[in-house]
Amino acid sequence: MYYALTVLLSLFISTNAFAKLHTEVVEYKQGDTVLEGYLAYDDAVKGKRPGVLVVHEWMGLGNYAKMRAEKLAGLGYVAFAADIYGKGIRPQNTDEAGKLATSYKSNRSLLRERVLAGLDVLKNNKLTDLKRIAAIGYYFGGTTVLELARSGADVAGIISFHGGLSTPTPEDAKNIKAKVLVLHGANDPYVPAEEVSAFQKEMRDAGVDWQFIFYSKTVHSFTNPDAGNDPSKGAAYNKISDQRSWQAMKDFFAEIF
Repeated sequence: MYYALTVLLSLFISTNAFAKLHTEVVEYKQGDTVLEGYLAYDDAVKGKRPGVLVVHEWMGLGNYAKMRAEKLAGLGYVAFAADIYGKGIRPQNTDEAGKLATSYKSNRSLLRERVLAGLDVLKNNKLTDLKRIAAIGYYFGGTTVLELARSGADVAGIISFHGGLSTPTPEDAKNIKAKVLVLHGANDPYVPAEEVSAFQKEMRDAGVDWQFIFYSKTVHSFTNPDAGNDPSKGAAYNKISDQRSWQAMKDFFAEIF
């Protein structure tokens, strides 16, 4: 009996020794612009699996978006964190980030081209099940994935975490094929009530399959610990809302996948 248990334990340890999270930096292009994304998947999962595109906050592709990609990989997805700004272009402070993010929000055509380039990388990965693809984004990334949806991209789902909701072309919502989930701080001062109302009207008018979840006592950037813990500044981490929104994402994926 002891020998059998020892053999089983040894096999368990050996099997799991080969299971590891695979990550790699992926260089790709949109037009003549070189971009540098981040791929993550669990090599213990065999065959094709759902793919999730991750779009970074206004500070550019960094450790936070990579961490989210790795967590998604741990759930069994192949995740690709896209680079909207370009290889080596990373804001050094919030002033630079604000200017850079605004330049893309002012050029929605380019924003869509950049996120579509990232989606192509995910779609071209041999592990990605092309019938089961979603995109998630944080703040600037939330704005970006909503524009991806408005572009008519063939994806199953779109999730915005504390993202900007406005668009200069609300009529493009008629192109949306995906189900949409917005996870939002009820006290977010950076997305005014009129922007929320306009977005909801946009979704209703276009007949989109959409959900909108408010989190109480929650401001902007509530999923990011680097946002600090002072809600009076308008952006702050909220552990409970972070956990609830991540669970909402998992439930959404269980539905669409």
